[in-house]
Formats: sequence, C-alpha cells, structure tokens
Amino acid sequence: MYGLPGQTLAMARADVEEAARWGTPHLSAYQLTIEPNTVFWSKRPTLPEHDACADMQLMIEETLARAGFEHYETSAFAKPGSRCRHNLNYWEFGDYLGIGAGAHGKLSFADRVTRHSRMKQPREYLEAAMRGESAIENRIVEPRELPFEFMLNAARLVDGFPVTLFAARTGLAPSALEPGLRAAQEKGLIERDPARIRPTRRGRLFLNDLVAAFLPESRAQA
Repeated sequence: MYGLPGQTLAMARADVEEAARWGTPHLSAYQLTIEPNTVFWSKRPTLPEHDACADMQLMIEETLARAGFEHYETSAFAKPGSRCRHNLNYWEFGDYLGIGAGAHGKLSFADRVTRHSRMKQPREYLEAAMRGESAIENRIVEPRELPFEFMLNAARLVDGFPVTLFAARTGLAPSALEPGLRAAQEKGLIERDPARIRPTRRGRLFLNDLVAAFLPESRAQA
C-alpha cells in the first residue's frame, strides 16, 4: 500500500524494496483510497498530494522491474510464470460466484450477463441464507452497459486483451467498443492493431479517463 498518511517517496521505496527482498513471486501495490462509511471518511487523514502519489507509482514500477517482476495489471507484479490466474479471471471479465456476507458475483448465460451481491452483515446474511434470500441484488447487465463493464476490468491489463475476448465475454459484436476506442485513441490512451487492444503508458496513468470513454452516455455523444 502506498500514498499513506505522512508517507514520503523514500519511505515508499523502502517498503517496496523490503517486500521484493523477501523473495515472493507476486506483489500487489495499491494506492490508499478512503472509502465512504468508514472512520477514515469521517475523520479524514492528510494524504500525500496527487503528484507525490504518481511519483510513488512510477518508482514502484521501476523498482520492481529491476527486481525481475513483470507488471501485468495496474496494481499487480509477478515473477515470470507467477501471474495470479484467480485475479486474471476478473480482469478478463470472466465469471465468478459470490457466496458469503458482502460477496459479489458475475455469471454469464447464452443470452445475458448478470451480476449479484449478498447482504453485508454476517448475522443478517446467515439468517437470510437459511431462507434462500441472501441476495440484495440480482440484475441483468444491459447490453449498452457491457462495453463499460468489460473495459472497467480489461483496461487494467498492461498487455491488453485480444479483440476476440470482448465478443466471447459479452456476446456483442466488436463494433460495440468502437465509439469508446476512437475517443480513447484520440486522447492517446489506447493503442491497437487488428488482433489486440492495449492501454498506452498514458492510459495506464489515467485509467479513469480511459474507462470513462466507454460509459453509455459518452458513447452516445461520440
């Protein structure tokens, strides 16, 4: 974790160098974000400025590259052969079943993609699960939302994804991505060839801007 209260670039470098020295084949590096409905949200600590966090991110990438790690997903680094298949399933818009308090899931069928979530509080979840009523959301993702949902995950992959993956995961034609791809490419956030789509270095640094190009309202304006 970086971007912590009071953390300097030197402190962040010491953390990541120490982690790499332990010989682990996989490391994740996440910038601290303050979530609503937490103590930190109501009593917000002073965090490093945005530019300082950006410097930490670049330093982490460079430090781990020198240590032999491959940067394969926005926040994930692995030694060759040690990429996390579990997480790659998420980033490639694969399916997963959410079981347990607060769990989220995604399931695909021949004619639809669905998302579901469970009650957050363990006691309430257990009581509802006994009645078969633990789901608080079970919805079909509308086709117009699928380009955004897909890119929200796949755009995190440093090497990008094959063009064929979009159709395989969503059931939509690749042309459904085209308005967002054009907008992102014009801003230098995406590069592509007939077989593959990948974020540029700029796209990885401004991931929110890249993904926003695929919001339904953004595509309607394109």
